[in-house]
Amino acid sequence: MPVSSSQIKALLDQKRDAFSTFSRAKFELLQAYHQAWIEFTALPLAQQLDQLDSHTGPIGARPLEDISADKGILPFFFAESGAGSDRWTNREQSVQWVQTILKDITTFAVDGSQISPGKDISIPIALLQIGWFENPHSTTRSYQKDVRVDLMTPAELGPNPAQPIERRVNIRRFQMEVARLVEYINDCTEPERTLVFFDGALVVTFAEAFDQESQTAYIQSMLSLLEASCRRRVPLVGYVDTSYAHDLTGMLHHAYGLEATEGIHDAQLLARLMDWGDRTAVFQCDRGGVLDQYERYSDQIAFTYLKTTRDGYPVRLEMPRWMWESGHITQYLNWVRGEVIIGGGYPYSIETADQTAVLQGQDKHIFLRVLQDWAEREAINLRLSRKMVSKQRRR
Repeated sequence: MPVSSSQIKALLDQKRDAFSTFSRAKFELLQAYHQAWIEFTALPLAQQLDQLDSHTGPIGARPLEDISADKGILPFFFAESGAGSDRWTNREQSVQWVQTILKDITTFAVDGSQISPGKDISIPIALLQIGWFENPHSTTRSYQKDVRVDLMTPAELGPNPAQPIERRVNIRRFQMEVARLVEYINDCTEPERTLVFFDGALVVTFAEAFDQESQTAYIQSMLSLLEASCRRRVPLVGYVDTSYAHDLTGMLHHAYGLEATEGIHDAQLLARLMDWGDRTAVFQCDRGGVLDQYERYSDQIAFTYLKTTRDGYPVRLEMPRWMWESGHITQYLNWVRGEVIIGGGYPYSIETADQTAVLQGQDKHIFLRVLQDWAEREAINLRLSRKMVSKQRRR
């Protein structure tokens, strides 16, 4: 029977005090972190570092950039755009700016999709597809979209208690995506006019929940990407649209002795201080954990937060530290802003790569039909569930 709305309301009323206490405590703690952020960012870089140097071990973040900005935020038009101090009044103005800032700049992104093994097929098999999008933003060169497909066999998906099948498929997809990015970076002919997007964080903290073999697979892929970017000097941005990282709050916890919390994340701390296009200073990620396994790149991941929508939280941008040290950070971030404007709030290159890579229901139908025909020809015993056969028949 349907859930009782009256019982839910009664329970909420009954537990009102618990929710009120939680909200009040979180608000007070957020206010304390806001005040600490404002005080910390008002200090010169040397004093910021002095305040943090007494702490050993990971502290979340270390400032790299000395900025003179109100509340630690660099306003876009005043500090970054080179287009005057007025905000855009219509979309046409922003489009004109994008056409100037991205003219003959090539952006590139990769995404992936998969059809994982399931109970409907008697043989363990997975289909993986990555798709990419290269946009030269040029009147003389056209964009390029393409895909690459791979299969995982029963031997590759076989029993391994430490690595569930779905994780092995995810790892292979990750490796394929990164390998394509590395391939593109190595073949890049104009590094100084290229921006490569990675859809996600360059610090693979999510892998800490996995076994060491899985962690190593993710880390080694990411190290190959960082190495390629650093060696070829091709700008690389890890774009995290919804970030729950708490590197900055961790830094403030150490600097001011605030109550440690994972309930307040960086983007939440910064949101109300930022308008569209604004960014924070650049920081070094000093998170520890999986980052300790990044070998010579363990202190080479920089990040900033960028406001890409009028409402909501800022996005997190991670990049190799050389990009900050190059002195061209304003140019690189303007390229990101331009891509976001084209994509209506999300980088157009990443969005298009996702659309290129995604496997739809029809793709699964084609895959199963080809698999059936091939298994019959090769005399391989393949069985589909009655439910799957019925679906195929209906289609």
